[in-house]
Amino acid sequence: MRFFTTIFTALTLSSALLSAIPERKMEVHLKNLARLQGVRSNQLLGYGVVVGLEGTGDKDQTKFTVQSLTNLMARQGLSIDPSTVKVKNVAAVMVTAELPAFARAGQRIDVTVSSTGDAKSLAGGTLLMTPLMGNDNVYYAVAQGSVLVGGFVAAARGGANTAVRNHPTAGRIPDGALVESELHENFADRASLRYTLIEDDFSTAVRVVGAINEELGEIVAKAQDPRTIDVTIPKEFQGKAVELIARLENLSIQVQPKSRVVVNEKTGTLIMGTDVRIGPVNIIQGDLSIEVSSAVANPQSDEVSSAAVAPQPESLNGDNTPAAAQNVAAGGNKGKTLKVDSGVTVGQLAESLNTMGVIPRDLVAILQAIKDAGALTAELRIL
Repeated sequence: MRFFTTIFTALTLSSALLSAIPERKMEVHLKNLARLQGVRSNQLLGYGVVVGLEGTGDKDQTKFTVQSLTNLMARQGLSIDPSTVKVKNVAAVMVTAELPAFARAGQRIDVTVSSTGDAKSLAGGTLLMTPLMGNDNVYYAVAQGSVLVGGFVAAARGGANTAVRNHPTAGRIPDGALVESELHENFADRASLRYTLIEDDFSTAVRVVGAINEELGEIVAKAQDPRTIDVTIPKEFQGKAVELIARLENLSIQVQPKSRVVVNEKTGTLIMGTDVRIGPVNIIQGDLSIEVSSAVANPQSDEVSSAAVAPQPESLNGDNTPAAAQNVAAGGNKGKTLKVDSGVTVGQLAESLNTMGVIPRDLVAILQAIKDAGALTAELRIL
């Protein structure tokens, strides 16, 4: 079965358009290029109990669920012996949430509820009041509400046959937590700002510094490393850090994306830039011999010739040089030899391999070998 057909169809462009692009550059706003230190969410965690399940809760051997229920009853003034409690409508859960930056008391946030015992489903359950705390052991929110589950469990009478859809043991409660405590910080009175680039790059860091200094008319920005830029707040913006950030976040920064090839071995998807090319390299694999000559990649065009896509029954000369036609040659030799000359793109290589019926796993191995041989200068990511 052939793969990459869809991705190559979507990425096919005319050679005239490709040759008109000398290098990839684009304009990106600073707010999409970097993160401002101190403006981030915080993780919250809590342990709670979901009740109201229809016989799909934790079983009797899940001791911590029974203990949690009896402790809850004790806080309500009821004293119960845990050994006498046998219920199937209760499940112990872990509750997680994200406290947004600058969240204020009274604000509501979403929470995720996940079973910690052996419950079959949380569908139809209600989470009882659960405090959520941060990594500083301070409680910042309280969660409670009906659990929405995107799956279900259907069992025949007697439990002989069971059908499960998605993950019924995890669900969400939209706006299920109420923020009780705030992270106190006087953001407006900051004396400096620190931007952190999403991807470290020396050139981008220098461009960001130049753009900030040009916008403010004085030297206030300085790159500490290829990822970190410190900005001293000018006197005119003292006590008005919010106004300064609003002015800087829409600055247009010219960036040049890194050459990158991404391969998903599981789905057989290959994504690469149009300018990612391969240097001279020889590869031997399997029992088929194939040679792609320099005539395949025209320096003025990125089109793949028909000979490159469909190997012809030409043979190699006796001295292992291409035949006079300098097209793709395939034969029944003992080793499969793939010769790629300088200028051939990763797309052309993958298309030839696709024609040969190479499976995704073999393609990953070939690209890794090319990368290790130094013939692929782009970053290779395997998903």
